[in-house]
Amino acid sequence: MSARQSRVEDGLRAALSTLIEREVRDPRVKGKGLVGITRVECNADLSVARVYVSVFGQDPDKAIAGLVAAAGFLRGPAGRQLNLSRPPELRFFHDDSAKIALELREIVRADEARAQAVETIGLAPAAAAAAAAAAAAGAGGAGDVKDDGLIERLEDLLDDVRGDDP
Repeated sequence: MSARQSRVEDGLRAALSTLIEREVRDPRVKGKGLVGITRVECNADLSVARVYVSVFGQDPDKAIAGLVAAAGFLRGPAGRQLNLSRPPELRFFHDDSAKIALELREIVRADEARAQAVETIGLAPAAAAAAAAAAAAGAGGAGDVKDDGLIERLEDLLDDVRGDDP
């Protein structure tokens, strides 16, 4: 990746974040939730920019549809802010990495509870797993995380992050 490509990607992320917040009036984007630009990737000739968006508190498909509809409106001002004679075509995609990070955090919390039960009470690992699952279920945490399914869930989440098909 060239230095210019990196500068354009960073500049587009900042410019689009500001423009979406201040200028876009589409109710699909400006709904009750939060829409944020997580990253921008441009191709080598800077003709196309893939814009990855995180959406919280509303339907991601509707928010992406609103951004796709506003792409032409956003392209001109973003290009002018970056002094680009030909701003890249904007293509919006949903980025669910934040959701995956939350799921991983819940798995880690359940594992820490299991380790703490082993350490403090001196339980056998199988009994500690049951105690951790019961504690997580009682606390409203990741009650569905059990010792026998922990590795499978982690592998599934890693496949999702990598984009591997099952």
